[in-house]
Amino acid sequence: MDIQNESQDKLVKQSSPKKINGVSIDNLPDLLTVAEVADLLRVSKLTIKRWGKRGKLPAIRINARGDRRYRKEAVLWLLGIQAE
Repeated sequence: MDIQNESQDKLVKQSSPKKINGVSIDNLPDLLTVAEVADLLRVSKLTIKRWGKRGKLPAIRINARGDRRYRKEAVLWLLGIQAE
């Protein structure tokens, strides 16, 4: 009986989506804004920009203004989570 309960628990754990601060990883877009990354990591927007300048979290520049976007995989790597 215990073996069956253990296997059911494993299935529940495997099928449940991983969450970062209440946000499901599966629902994240491929490119994240500075504000989205800051909210996920619970740091300031300025910290995210500094990390980009230092190479800790590389940014992609888009449009003429040079807005920053961050790859979901890079953010997950920073958290120690493997992207599937």
